Amino acid sequence: MNATTASSAALSAALPGSPLAEAYTRQPPGALERLGRALYWPTIAVIVLAALYLVFMLYAAGLTSWALGVLLLSGAGFAVYLSKAGFAYRYLFPGVAGMLLFIAFPLAFTTQIGFTNYSSAHLLSQERVREFLLDQHDTVLDEVRDYSVHGAGGDFRIVLRDPASGAAQFVSPPLALRQAGKPVDVAMQAVGPADATLGTALTLKELVAHRLALAQLRLRLPGQAGGTAATGGVGEASTLRYLGLREFGPIRPHFVEQPDGAIKRVADGALFRPDATTGYYEGQGAAAGTHLAPGYKVMVGAQNYRRMLFDAEFRGPFLSIFGWTVVFSLLTVVFATAIGMMLAVLLNWEDLRYRTTYRTLLFLPYAVPGFISILVFKGLFNQNFGEINAILDALFGVRPAWFADPALARTMLLIVNVWLGYPYIMILCTGLLKAIPSDLYEASALAGAGPLTNFFKITAPLIIKPLSPLLVSAFAFNFNNFVLIALLTDGRPDYLSTKIPAGQTDILVSYTYRIAFRDSGTDFGLAAAISTLIFILVAGMSLLNLRLMRKANS
Repeated sequence: MNATTASSAALSAALPGSPLAEAYTRQPPGALERLGRALYWPTIAVIVLAALYLVFMLYAAGLTSWALGVLLLSGAGFAVYLSKAGFAYRYLFPGVAGMLLFIAFPLAFTTQIGFTNYSSAHLLSQERVREFLLDQHDTVLDEVRDYSVHGAGGDFRIVLRDPASGAAQFVSPPLALRQAGKPVDVAMQAVGPADATLGTALTLKELVAHRLALAQLRLRLPGQAGGTAATGGVGEASTLRYLGLREFGPIRPHFVEQPDGAIKRVADGALFRPDATTGYYEGQGAAAGTHLAPGYKVMVGAQNYRRMLFDAEFRGPFLSIFGWTVVFSLLTVVFATAIGMMLAVLLNWEDLRYRTTYRTLLFLPYAVPGFISILVFKGLFNQNFGEINAILDALFGVRPAWFADPALARTMLLIVNVWLGYPYIMILCTGLLKAIPSDLYEASALAGAGPLTNFFKITAPLIIKPLSPLLVSAFAFNFNNFVLIALLTDGRPDYLSTKIPAGQTDILVSYTYRIAFRDSGTDFGLAAAISTLIFILVAGMSLLNLRLMRKANS
């Protein structure tokens, strides 16, 4: 504290009513500020309760990992924004949270799926598959009974009618129609004189309101509690189940559960046991070699990765697609860079007339949305009606099959991709050319060097160094250029006699999309393994890009 500040503070303390003291007196809070202070902690409480409710709902739905993630993320957010210790991290937290939520978590989830057999045939959990199989049944149509529901004070009574005469035959004791977590057994009794007046039957609208509770009832008729050999001895055929808004009837299950966890097929007595290696209920004894669909999700370790490397029927197309992906990305960058750099050098020539017009026309492919240009080229390359084949036919008498021949299809992809990519390189090179000192070209002219010497000795070396990181980024972008493949060729023409459908113009990302969502059986586990591989490759390219940027800036 300097002398001036000390004297001012002393004067304020000595003269409380002085103008100096009043100048440092804080104004009373306004109405909005008081309202904000009053609502601060209630708002925080509401946000905390909402976060806890979301965590609880996720956990109740069986999404334990999601619930844990939301709990940790929200807890960290509250700790950062509500504590003085976390004040320094308030501006850092959104970026870190976004990275964890949108990058780290999807990557971890995808990697985890890559170690499972998750597919269209193995979508469910083992418990859900067991419930599904045990729920398979046939309805005994000859014994279906009409029913009605009558109010009995605060409860209800169900009346079953004779299938032949339609007269009331059996009645239930008073029931409370509530949803339960498991089936409810109800012992029916014959209608007696005391049941002559049961009250008014529920309307159809009221039955609809109670349909979920009615579906959980298992009505057992008098003297019919035991099972039969045909039903596995569980008495299911003597139990009437809810069949619709007007009917209860017996069913015959296709499968019955055994005490050891196996499932027995009622029709032939075959046993099926869960297999943790295949994700199916596999047949035993005479039924060996068969399984029950659907399957369930299990951990298979590195099976999907071994499949990529060692399965001959899969390895061939996969390695071919991987090689084409690298070649496609590399050639696109090389040709686009060569064309873009050449055009930038030409347009940088000061004696060239109408440079602005030329630059505008050459920039148009970059200005038009890519998906529109791709669809336009798809029409131009049409074998029968496209303008390109019309010109080639008129000049040389040929009509190339651009979409049917693998070599021509790949050439077409390169042409279109270079057309879409060269304007970006041209713009970058135009800016970099402006940064080259003119003294270098003047000295070169005095030494008698020509345009080509200037380009290879001065222009290209000075441009390529700062351009290298951007070229690596362009390579990584084309490595995952899904839009071009999907809109132009859709990966076709296909390889013949492959276990998993694959196209000769597919790149890794489009091939993965096929495996996961198209005509390959939606094999999510295999697709996740390939996606993990793609991530590793792109991450390696990113590290290379960072290293090149450091060298360019040094």
